[in-house]
Amino acid sequence: MTDFTKTRALMARGAEFLGTDYAILCGAMSWVSERGLVSAISNAGGFGVIACGAMTPDLLDTEIAETKKLTSKPFGVNLITMHPQLFDLIEICRKHDVGHVVLAGGIPPKGSVEAIKGEGGEGAKVICFAPTLALAKKLLRSGADALVIEGMEAGGHIGPVSTSVLAQEMLPELGEEHLIFVAGGIGRGDAIAGYLEMGACGVQLGTRFACATESIAHPDFKKAFFRAKARDAEASVQVDPRLPVIPVRALKNKGTEEFTAKQLEVAELLNREEVEMGEAQLQIEHYWAGALRRAVIEGDVENGSLMAGQSVGMLKAEEPVADIMAELMTQSEEALSRR
Repeated sequence: MTDFTKTRALMARGAEFLGTDYAILCGAMSWVSERGLVSAISNAGGFGVIACGAMTPDLLDTEIAETKKLTSKPFGVNLITMHPQLFDLIEICRKHDVGHVVLAGGIPPKGSVEAIKGEGGEGAKVICFAPTLALAKKLLRSGADALVIEGMEAGGHIGPVSTSVLAQEMLPELGEEHLIFVAGGIGRGDAIAGYLEMGACGVQLGTRFACATESIAHPDFKKAFFRAKARDAEASVQVDPRLPVIPVRALKNKGTEEFTAKQLEVAELLNREEVEMGEAQLQIEHYWAGALRRAVIEGDVENGSLMAGQSVGMLKAEEPVADIMAELMTQSEEALSRR
């Protein structure tokens, strides 16, 4: 079975929007979603997304240029809304004619969506994350071209509601008229088929691709994923209600315990009025950036951050991206054919 007729029919709107064979996005994972993995996913028919994270404009400029050398297929760039140089990063995307920009990390600041889309809409398409139905409607009114609804089963920064509940709440109301991608805990094509039947135009997966052969993640990082069970991917705890800390799902280790200590440290700085709230939030984000690098690049799986979704228990070995994509599409097609 190679034509995937039923699956492609259900994801046709999403694939047309992305300019891809399959409406399967790879979630942007800091330090993991770089030129190698992004280009491999796009070359395999999916949609790779560069994780800009804390990159400077110059670093993003280089990353986009290097990715273009590895693929002629469409790919996107994920920008964090709280990045202090957000508008400079948007200009870098415009310089390279990036077709799709994914805004993550909060409500897009004033003027950012307009800057991405450009005058007359000749710029990039905008994809936003929507944790609630009310916010989803607001983002669509504000110019978002597509939405990702991501459940708490996902890795990294998460919301409080499960994927299945978000899908039941949002897809019947928005899925027919708008482009809605579903994310969070998806590890098999059977689940993809189910969300497509509910009205999603496509899906986003991160954890499933994190340990692909083309992923630059350290071998020890990958081994930690292969050993893990779903229950090992735990959400972080907010220790001070004043700190607007978004929960993060990662494999439990010393690093997750150190994050609790980091929150207490920043809370004490707030008590002494030594930092503003915005700076406090940035300190938390910088902690995660450093902890991620220790795990992904250096292989420090004890003290680094092993951000993983609950689908991590389905990962057993390294596989090429093309094989992962083919397996997901085959599983989806077989599930739809059984209906």
